[in-house]
Amino acid sequence: MDSASLFGVKDKVVLVTGGAKGIGRMISEGFVTNGAKVYISSRDAAACEKACQELNALGKGSAHSIPADFYKHEDCLRMVEELKKKETKLDVLVNNSGSNWGAPFDEFPDAAWSRVLTLNLTRVFTLSQLVTPLLEAAATRGSPSRIINIGSVDGLRVPSLETFSYSASKAGLHHLSRTLASHLGKRNITSNVIACGPFESKMMAATLKSFGEVIKEGIPLGRIGEPTDVAGTCLFLSSRAGSYVNGATIALDGGTLVASKL
Repeated sequence: MDSASLFGVKDKVVLVTGGAKGIGRMISEGFVTNGAKVYISSRDAAACEKACQELNALGKGSAHSIPADFYKHEDCLRMVEELKKKETKLDVLVNNSGSNWGAPFDEFPDAAWSRVLTLNLTRVFTLSQLVTPLLEAAATRGSPSRIINIGSVDGLRVPSLETFSYSASKAGLHHLSRTLASHLGKRNITSNVIACGPFESKMMAATLKSFGEVIKEGIPLGRIGEPTDVAGTCLFLSSRAGSYVNGATIALDGGTLVASKL
């Protein structure tokens, strides 16, 4: 029961969507620095390549780019086919790609629902479905493959910001993850959610700039999430230590939810 065998991910094959920036980049670095082989995919090809160059310079594991626009179903198919040409199995899928939209209730556009729910919810199912054969190929009864879905505390509470489609999509993602846990657990694949609180990312940049101190005051631990927080949680869920965790929603928020006022 040494830490290396309990929490090790060396030589595991990992796919991180949206893995070039923000929380996805934090997750990718956590896997690479612990010896995993990580595939990064998002629609920003230049960002994917840049992230891979930086991560490969760290040594231990490796990073590889397969750009794809997940708004387009055909791009999802192409990306998975490219992955299958390179790998015969996949140990971990991290569904991290996401988008947000803010607008007053009376002005909230219909297009925002289609855009946000497509990426944040529909494509989680699409990609999980498409890579299931690769996940099954890596799985055994004692060592299941893993799906890690990056959710949000805004899918567990009612946010003060007018991000209606985002919070609805994350709530849907949380329940989808539990449903996948039930169905795919029988195929030796676990499915869990990390419901993130505030982290430094492009999506949160404007909010943190305007309300960062107020947000910190509402978090019992008094700080914003750091890269090691989300990377460490993903490493736990992907390792031997997390192999019996299935259908869980882990609030990674410094206590934000328990501090929420009615």
